[in-house]
Amino acid sequence: MSKRQEIRARRHREQIRNRIIIILLVIAGALLVSFALIVPSVNNARVAANATQTAENYTPPPVLTITPRVVNAKVDGVHLGDPNAPVKVDVYEDYRCVACLSFIQNFEPQIIQNYVETGKVYYTFHNYIVIDKNDGTDASLRSANAALCANEQNRFWDYHDTLFANQITENAALFTDARLSTMAQNLKLDMTAFDQCYQARKYAGEIQKDIDQAVALGVTGTPSVFVDGKFISNFTQVPQAIDTALAGK
Repeated sequence: MSKRQEIRARRHREQIRNRIIIILLVIAGALLVSFALIVPSVNNARVAANATQTAENYTPPPVLTITPRVVNAKVDGVHLGDPNAPVKVDVYEDYRCVACLSFIQNFEPQIIQNYVETGKVYYTFHNYIVIDKNDGTDASLRSANAALCANEQNRFWDYHDTLFANQITENAALFTDARLSTMAQNLKLDMTAFDQCYQARKYAGEIQKDIDQAVALGVTGTPSVFVDGKFISNFTQVPQAIDTALAGK
């Protein structure tokens, strides 16, 4: 074989080898893409199955009855205080969120007493559903709808507080249809009206508007607190943020 023929043969072998490498890379890439698509679906199915099994095997405690809060300020649905107050505070929460429970127990009462009841703050609750995504249930969504159904009977905040009082953990079994109904009964709501509202999921659209608004604001978790439209990353600093906002008026 001449030298030229050897060069051609070597180049031919290199071309074949390169084609094989490219084919193997394409196959490997396709397998990786398939794996990336399949694994999340399997994990999501496993999470949902585990959540269902946990709910079935978990026996929740009796539903707690709360003492309705007394607020010395105007109560208007999901709003507290004077709508003309100089500072607006908007809070995004999930009824199954443990951090939200900490916020409403340890910080919200002082905010309401020191700022809402004194006419300095207009306080608004918003729904932001996060826990449902974690366990594959719709317990947070149903709880949010139930609270808004209670709002039709001017008992939003009482139902809101009842939900948090019965949270204990984020377990979906704590917020079944039966327990949400019992919470309404304990508040002596008109159960015919409540059940019709609840079963129809009447406020799904309104809840979604809250979620869309939260997403537009960059909310990714709960509780998320905004003072005059400014996100306060550490909710322990909310009073300071309100004072700063008031000083600028």
